[in-house]
Amino acid sequence: MLYHFFLYFKKIIPLFNVVHYISFRALVSLLTSLLFSFVFGNRFIEESKKFFCVKSREWTPKQHRLKDNMPTMGGIFILLTVIINCLLWCNLTKGGVWIFITCITFFGLIGFWDDWKKIKSGRGMSGKNKFLLQIAIAFIIMCLLWIYGLSTHITFPFFKNIHPDIGWLFFPWGMFILIGTSNAVNLTDGLDGLAIGSLIWNFGTFSIIAYVAGHYALAKYLHIPFAASSEITVIGSILVGASIGFLWYNAYPAQIFMGDVGSLALGSVLALMAIMTKQELLLPLAGGLFVIEAFSVIVQVLSYRLLGKRFFRMAPIHHHFELLGWQEAKITVRFGIISFILCLLTLMTLKLR
Repeated sequence: MLYHFFLYFKKIIPLFNVVHYISFRALVSLLTSLLFSFVFGNRFIEESKKFFCVKSREWTPKQHRLKDNMPTMGGIFILLTVIINCLLWCNLTKGGVWIFITCITFFGLIGFWDDWKKIKSGRGMSGKNKFLLQIAIAFIIMCLLWIYGLSTHITFPFFKNIHPDIGWLFFPWGMFILIGTSNAVNLTDGLDGLAIGSLIWNFGTFSIIAYVAGHYALAKYLHIPFAASSEITVIGSILVGASIGFLWYNAYPAQIFMGDVGSLALGSVLALMAIMTKQELLLPLAGGLFVIEAFSVIVQVLSYRLLGKRFFRMAPIHHHFELLGWQEAKITVRFGIISFILCLLTLMTLKLR
């Protein structure tokens, strides 16, 4: 809204023309989302204590029982911060903006219902129902991207001339990325500041990629697809600001958890950023920490079913390190460093074509 307001009055006040610059809107939207978090965060936490307190997850180390009755569903606050700032600073005539808002809203609603059932009955949605809802929403998002006109070509890292067109396979391909990433982030959300801290680096990385892909000269120079993704840069900056603001309250010892409403929604829009910039195959590298967390669960389940014993002391893998004696804060910081390194390597690949 502010974007359109400033454009309307730029002839009267030439200074308002600055909103044309993606770099300006990216920075100012990051700061406003961060400021929003600081101003309203404590109030939201106090209200959450009345309605959204929950016991720690059943399959967690014993020390997590100290977190019983901690307010959860902080993801609602993140989503509100993101959506409000998108409405303020994004070009609302761009269909991609509304696809992002649709994605974060509906994946958030799945997580909200799961969290709410846990609060009321102690048990969330069945895995089957949750997965079916994710499939339905992911299909809708892919249909919207098809209507939006997103290319069905796939870009391979390190190869500048390999861009196969997968046609209708674009639908299951994108759905797999959306569902897989949202669930991987959900599995990572088990320690104070772990998931949100890693998401900050990933949102920042794909914001840079979106800026480069949306700049014709830079995209041509780096031999990456020109994706007309400028508004994704602004959205990514808003996600960075909202995530840093939430980390202020979620850092060890946490005052609030994001819950499934946050992890599923944020994981889905991270995947959507990768899909819309045509850099889906860079997501497993940048989000390598989420891949490791999800893979550890798969290994644990297969090991127990096939061999009758557990491969890790507990899965996801961050709990394994807890049971090895690592302090929670140390795990979060070290995993965050790993995520930072992986994101740097991801950005380096843009030149290695």
